Amino acid sequence: MGEQAWRESGLGAPADQEELQRQVSRLEQANTELLARLEERDAELEAARPGP
Repeated sequence: MGEQAWRESGLGAPADQEELQRQVSRLEQANTELLARLEERDAELEAARPGP
């Protein structure tokens, strides 16, 4: 009942907004991981290039 009262009071975020925030967090984490992988591959490519 406490959670229902909290939501009805307007103080809590709507459930769909909460789910969207969780999705944003997941996508931000995935983006961070992909950027790290891209940087790693860039470094590997740079290391594989012949020197001057």
